Amino acid sequence: MAAPVLYIVPTPIGNRLDMVPRAVDVLQSVALIAAEDMRHSKPLLTHFDIDVPMLPYHDHSDERVVSRILSVLGGGESVALISDAGTPLISDPGYRIVDAAHREGYSVVPVPGACAAIAALSAGGLPSDRFCFEGFLSSKAQARLQQLQSLQDETRTLIFYEAPHRVLDSVRAMAEVFGAERMAVLARELTKMHETIRRAPLAELADWIASDANQQRGECVVLVQGAPAQEQALDAEAARVLQILMADLPLKQAAQLAAKITGLKKNLLYQAGLSLQSD
Repeated sequence: MAAPVLYIVPTPIGNRLDMVPRAVDVLQSVALIAAEDMRHSKPLLTHFDIDVPMLPYHDHSDERVVSRILSVLGGGESVALISDAGTPLISDPGYRIVDAAHREGYSVVPVPGACAAIAALSAGGLPSDRFCFEGFLSSKAQARLQQLQSLQDETRTLIFYEAPHRVLDSVRAMAEVFGAERMAVLARELTKMHETIRRAPLAELADWIASDANQQRGECVVLVQGAPAQEQALDAEAARVLQILMADLPLKQAAQLAAKITGLKKNLLYQAGLSLQSD
């Protein structure tokens, strides 16, 4: 008998054709499906002829739901976790289930599939070699500003989810904090009939959203290009090391050796040494 597995199964973010065949096979084979909203998921499962008992699971579920899932796994049968759309746990509930399954020693297997954040990143045209996912910003204006200010110097591409009725306020706040000219992307209603991907500087993007009420409807992903990389700073300890070495070595050698010791760039240390000499 195969060992029980907790499967993490993605569902389409809009277009049902994006349901991967493996996800259908897994959902048809498990003993129980834990769903964020059973009413939302039922039509999808019916469409794919999946007739498996369902259990509601969301952020406000108590430990009895987790215990039920663990008991099914403990009985030797597999369970699948799905969310309303996309990959579970990406700004969706499910962390406690996965954590409990790992702690109890059960296998947790992901089924790759739809994810709005990754879909937006792939089509947005912003740097994608390094990025960070920030999920939803606060609904309160001051807290939202503080969150954005904490990301002001982040050099990676930023990915946010946003509710349609807040997207304009959020993009305006981003323009205020990150600067009007920082490049950004609104990816709205991805994979759906009214899919929109618009790339523009933040201030221009905010004006465009404000001018078209349709852009304040549906599911929204906002991408913001990261801040320009800042030149490394010479801290007090690095300056002390450089000064000690400069006392006995030519500046060029002192900078080379200080770079090896501190991990800072040789040119930065050399320029700092020139300033120390002039002082």
